[in-house]
Amino acid sequence: MSAYLHNTIPNLKPFDFERHHNSHFINQQWVLVNGITKKKEVYTFRDNNILEIERKDATITTSWTLSIQNIFTIETEDGIITVKAYFKDDDILILNHQDKEEFALYINTTNYSDDLNSIEDIQTYLKEKYKKKVSKVIHKHEFYYISKSEEFGPCTVEQLKEKVDNQDISAYCFVRDVNEESYAKRLRIVDLIQEL
Repeated sequence: MSAYLHNTIPNLKPFDFERHHNSHFINQQWVLVNGITKKKEVYTFRDNNILEIERKDATITTSWTLSIQNIFTIETEDGIITVKAYFKDDDILILNHQDKEEFALYINTTNYSDDLNSIEDIQTYLKEKYKKKVSKVIHKHEFYYISKSEEFGPCTVEQLKEKVDNQDISAYCFVRDVNEESYAKRLRIVDLIQEL
């Protein structure tokens, strides 16, 4: 991965045919984020190497080919380009141009009911997506907490909330994830409860 892409969007996972092709890539509606304020384009990679690019006024049918592992060739109006494919997560695809320091970022809207037509729509989408993701992570995690200079736990966020509701502990007690060694992040129970 180029340093430019890595510095711009860290923690990318390369396209993995076994994991991504059928479930995350084929027949999914990918909205191109780059240039969305000028024109909206929805890319759908189909079987048999067909690529449909849907615009407001027309649908263009072109082609794509998986060359090696995560390297694709895509036929565009500008000719054939070679890109490396990466996922930020299951719903964010990045195609990194191999001949230039540029990339295209796509959001999978197949299971999203609202239209993405602007930067504001994208911000709303991402905010909702990561709020749900954080909420799921928090529900599963356990935390230690400090009360009156003594450490207790581990407890789930629900258990901590119940203790706060019963006034057994303060909502302002510091917590740490079971995988962390210290309370350096200065996270409090009230911070966790807000994410429920």
